[in-house]
Amino acid sequence: MQVTVGRKNITFNPDPSRVIARFLFTGDQRVVNTIRFVLEMPEDDASFVLKKTLRDFSMRHRNISRIFEHHFNKVAHLLSSLNKRPEEIDYNKKILIGSYFTMEYSIESAAFFNPSIVEHPDQTEIKTGAKRVIISFRATGEGHISSIVFRTGILDKTNKLTLEPIGNMLEEAEHIRRHTYNKKSFALKLDEMQEAHGIIPPELILDKLEEEFTYGELRKCIEESRKAVHLASDKKYLFNQIIWLASSHYELQFSLDTNISERVIFPVSDNEKNGIEDARFVKFTDDDNKTKYFATYTAYDGTTILPKLLETEDFYHFKIMPLHGEIARNKGMALFPRKVNGKFAMLCRLDGFNNYIAFSDNINIWREAKILQQPKYPWELIQIGNCGSPIETEEGWLVITHGVGPMREYVLGAALFDIDNPEKEIGRAKTPLLIPNTEEREGYVPNVVYSCGSMVHNDDLIIPYAMSDYSSTYGSVNLRGLLNELKNPK
Repeated sequence: MQVTVGRKNITFNPDPSRVIARFLFTGDQRVVNTIRFVLEMPEDDASFVLKKTLRDFSMRHRNISRIFEHHFNKVAHLLSSLNKRPEEIDYNKKILIGSYFTMEYSIESAAFFNPSIVEHPDQTEIKTGAKRVIISFRATGEGHISSIVFRTGILDKTNKLTLEPIGNMLEEAEHIRRHTYNKKSFALKLDEMQEAHGIIPPELILDKLEEEFTYGELRKCIEESRKAVHLASDKKYLFNQIIWLASSHYELQFSLDTNISERVIFPVSDNEKNGIEDARFVKFTDDDNKTKYFATYTAYDGTTILPKLLETEDFYHFKIMPLHGEIARNKGMALFPRKVNGKFAMLCRLDGFNNYIAFSDNINIWREAKILQQPKYPWELIQIGNCGSPIETEEGWLVITHGVGPMREYVLGAALFDIDNPEKEIGRAKTPLLIPNTEEREGYVPNVVYSCGSMVHNDDLIIPYAMSDYSSTYGSVNLRGLLNELKNPK
């Protein structure tokens, strides 16, 4: 292309010192043995170990004693094996026991990549022509488990990014609240799972539940039903599917005294235990002209992927829910920033090769999609897909794409679609917008540049992108020049 991306002199590298305190479960018998050992420790010895542990880790985690107490509560039910009750245990012994079931996890020790950028909801105390932004990243640590983390900064009028202070006390959500289900709506969700038709009678599960029920009540009901009836081995997985689906809904609430750079959205539900991947954030404007933020991401349990939707207004409180429907089966779903012709619109990838577009009356249910783009040029012959939500411009919907070509090289491209009919392509870049340079080729996955969402600022397109699935940076390109080239390809 004649227009070029101006690379910026900033790099977001993985930092192994950024750790969270995770619950460590070692198996019932080992837990009981550990608890017994601590309870039998002389008071002086227990006090010495606890003081040393608090001294070593209180500067690494906010309120570490509260974390230890929370982890003690997770194993407290096993005290019955020792003929003990939680209220009989001295507070300091509780805290010490909890410390034995706590471990540090370095969330970004392996990689810090696949960023997206959105306008911050707080635009106070900044200079004219500047904008405060939130950049999300996929942080990956030991075992290749991915989570969502954030950085904030201010883009000045020249698009220079100045990062705001980064907090060191990383935390998961202070509160996790499971979804409460309505029996009728849940039955409809089960009907979407074609395998469930006529196989699991309603009286085994739904008839035993109240009109409103929780995830825990559903799980208990399923466990009881499993014991009450005999199912063929090839059908037992249906119960697991229902639990897998139900566990997808939850809400997170972060403490108000956390900096956004300290908030870590770490896997919570079973279907994302191996990672939360490639969140594509977008600022969404609804029919009443109110704004909120959505992010589509891929939940991975080690075997199966599930597209999910995250919703927030303030980046303190997050709602997480699965995306349903026949086309919610693959990676790379990206929501339009507003409804199009009265419907929600989504870019998606069904077959791993082409770019698709879908429309829906319900943001959670996606049933039909049409091919939007197929590979056309040499640098995208293996695969074409989106690199985040479409951007509304006066000339049409601007979509940053990724293309995969020879040597599995990932590059960024661009395309423009009609504002009223986004199924109509106005123009597509014949050559890549961004190709890995010498420094960007080396990493966990060589020869890859990739983005999960861009934004416009001061007539430039700001593109954060990952470098070979290891670290990240950003660049900018003149928006008018890019649109002109897409409208009049040579």
